[in-house]
Amino acid sequence: MTSQVVLDPRTARLLPWLVAVAFFMQTLDGTILNTALPMMAVDLGESPLRMHGVLIAYLITVAILIPASGWLADRFGTRRVFHSAIMLFCFGSLLCTQADTLDALIGSRVVQAMGGALMMPVGRLLVLRAYPRSDLIRVMSFVTFPGLIGQLMGPTLGGWLVEYATWRWIFVINLPIGLLGAYAAHRLMPNLRPVRRTRFDGVGFLLFGAFTLSIILGIEKLSHDSLLATGVLLAIAMGALTLYSLHASRVQAPLFALSLFRLRSFSVGISGSLMSRLGSGSMPFLTPLMMQVGLGHSPSVAGMSMIPLTLAGMATKPFISGVIRRFGYRAVLSCNTLAQGALICCMALIGPHTALWLIIALLSLIGVANYIQFTAMGTVTLIELNDHQASGGTSLMSVTTQLSTGLAVSAAGALLVLFNPNEGVLGLPGVLSVFSKVYLSLGALTIASALLFLRLPRKD
Repeated sequence: MTSQVVLDPRTARLLPWLVAVAFFMQTLDGTILNTALPMMAVDLGESPLRMHGVLIAYLITVAILIPASGWLADRFGTRRVFHSAIMLFCFGSLLCTQADTLDALIGSRVVQAMGGALMMPVGRLLVLRAYPRSDLIRVMSFVTFPGLIGQLMGPTLGGWLVEYATWRWIFVINLPIGLLGAYAAHRLMPNLRPVRRTRFDGVGFLLFGAFTLSIILGIEKLSHDSLLATGVLLAIAMGALTLYSLHASRVQAPLFALSLFRLRSFSVGISGSLMSRLGSGSMPFLTPLMMQVGLGHSPSVAGMSMIPLTLAGMATKPFISGVIRRFGYRAVLSCNTLAQGALICCMALIGPHTALWLIIALLSLIGVANYIQFTAMGTVTLIELNDHQASGGTSLMSVTTQLSTGLAVSAAGALLVLFNPNEGVLGLPGVLSVFSKVYLSLGALTIASALLFLRLPRKD
């Protein structure tokens, strides 16, 4: 139960703008780096195919900290946590502008992610607590739309900045937006807290965090030809997950209740999300890299080529619910996952003389398949949850999304290095075949994951 706060008309009008700005910053930052990685590699003296650590550091940190966001907001209040999250995000961005080595940049991204991990969950929580349920759809639609704009702008803006300025401007642009948002949060945001706080499952948090960190780093270590380290880390991940299961079965209020997995739709949605996103989650990282390293396109062209992928996906929104009602989740998810995997495999057919419009057409089809997949998986995962299960279920789904994206980037980065003994030198003959092998591998994994969705009932 939350202490009742009546918003004055001015605050009620401006608060969604504040949360929307945070969503915009988060999604822009999540996509703007992908196009810039090859030029950043040149400046830092690194191989372009080893730059995925910059993305993974952010994704791991966010996945680990999301489960603590609700408890922190309850403990310290929404205004204090949201304001601190924005300031921490800005401080991390400032550190990124000064980084002169890959390790320094990765460390700075961890600091940035500590703020980013709290902004979006606490923003959603604030909206849930500050507005009546009758206004919830309207307000949430408003605050999430800038996130789509950030996702749309990110690759192109990143390409333009590295081509006509410097990659450091990618992080500089966060500072004025973030500082303005922090000031507005301090002035406008109510400091909502529940009347009764639940006890935080610290042991569960540490065990689940150990699982998240170990499994992503285990896959990433393959890019360093370290099979022993990979085996040790994956063993730690499985051990941590086993210990968490034992712990969650014995405590009254675990971080994520095991009872959630007794719901077939939730269990299938979570496992399907982890597996099927290995292909789609790697596309924003892999494709701009291939366009530049493999095909020799400029960063701006590589960035703009990603726009149709997002636009085509957004254009399918009005039709998705009708398709699901007509055919059901089982048919839609299993067939769409097969199509998604086949389209990713088709990326392997791209050669030095492939017309740009054909690449854009293929990316548009992938965008449609991705949007159908994400929408259907999101709804089928949550559809059976009751009010008591909703908080833990939505939190675990957010963590799974970050975890699956981190695994996708780790897998793509590891495969790029494993298939390429020459470290991905720009313009190297044959480097395009390395990307082809990676696309085929990730597409095959996506196709195999379609079997998971056959566990759903035929009539749902």
